[in-house]
Amino acid sequence: MTPAPALLAATRTTPYLRLLTATQFAFNTGFYAVLPYLATHLGTGLGMAGWLVGLVLGLRTFSQQGLFVVGGALTDRYGPRPVVLAGCALRIAGFGWLAFAGSTATVVAAVVLIGFAAALFSPAVESETARESVRYERDTGTPRAQVLAGFSAAGQAGAFIGPLLGSLLLLLGGGFRAACLAGALVFVGVLAGHARLMPRRAPVTRTAESRGFVREVFGNRPFLVLCLAYSAYLIAYNQLYLALPAEVERATGTQTALGWLFALSSLLVVLAQLPLTRWAAHRLAPRTALVAGLGTVAAGFAAVPLTPGGPAGLLPGATLVVLLTLGQMLLVPAARGLVPELVDDRRLGLATGALSSVSGLAVLAGSAATGALLQVPGPVRWAVLAAVPFAGAALALRLPAGADGKRERREEVGVEVEAPPIPPGGRTS
Repeated sequence: MTPAPALLAATRTTPYLRLLTATQFAFNTGFYAVLPYLATHLGTGLGMAGWLVGLVLGLRTFSQQGLFVVGGALTDRYGPRPVVLAGCALRIAGFGWLAFAGSTATVVAAVVLIGFAAALFSPAVESETARESVRYERDTGTPRAQVLAGFSAAGQAGAFIGPLLGSLLLLLGGGFRAACLAGALVFVGVLAGHARLMPRRAPVTRTAESRGFVREVFGNRPFLVLCLAYSAYLIAYNQLYLALPAEVERATGTQTALGWLFALSSLLVVLAQLPLTRWAAHRLAPRTALVAGLGTVAAGFAAVPLTPGGPAGLLPGATLVVLLTLGQMLLVPAARGLVPELVDDRRLGLATGALSSVSGLAVLAGSAATGALLQVPGPVRWAVLAAVPFAGAALALRLPAGADGKRERREEVGVEVEAPPIPPGGRTS
């Protein structure tokens, strides 16, 4: 079975971009073969209390998203190859440990190790993909957003196939342990492939050049605006796990249909990401795509109280999922494509990690507030939730439109960069 249209489209790029795209597919396949079944395993299998299950899941998220900036900084300092290999090795160890963990302490340790592994390899792979997509755009004129869309779609294909793999193992009687070991086996393959195929590349940042990285990245106003706009998207996206389940239960009396809505989201990305991004890349500047995506996400929340119940009362929830996913498909490649324009190439790993870490912390801070909205009347709840991505869209309007962003940012922060900016290719304005 062909894993995703994204992987077929990637064959038109370079061998290295094909490796990175296949990596994203494999990462998510192995990860999602385990993650959907973790809460049930902790609660039913190990008898943990509900609050403890929530704490363990929260620790996994924090050890991953919150530490992305660490993985990004290590990528800049030591190069992507050792960071990716170390992350894969830790993920194998974490899944193997979780398969046999029976106490709270060992489960927490294994879950944190799994999260930290992703905090190592994900920023390395994402920053390399962004860097190579800029290079490919320069050489061929193919918009970088089109390459990054294939990367995103491959990840969603893995997120779709992974749970099916886990479910198959559970149906065959292997249980949660078999799912963990299958996930570990996937990462053994990824580790072997990268040890053989990933090029050895000199670190982008030398120790003597690292002194200005705080000013270069965290003192970079346009990049921080991008982080805040992207945070608004992630806060909204997190409602798939908070507000959407509440809406499905309100409409149908059960959360049984929730899995179908998640499958709908993944299939939309797998089938529509590439054509949508190909269309947008030739017609919209990256900033415009980011603003349009956030606006579409906002429309999804605003539409919930206005949409009639429909079959089994699921139409409002399905409308939210479709519009949120369409917005995601527009804005995620655009946001990733803007990062190389807003930071120096030598800080790209750090910036890629910082984008995820800042956004992850914003989600953590906003979770309690958005959770409290479940107690307010529906129209008020959906209006407030719609205001978050709408505010992100307003912020994104302050970003530079495209390739001139690096020059504008340099002039603003007054940073001298020895290397000339990467020449743009294709349409970026």
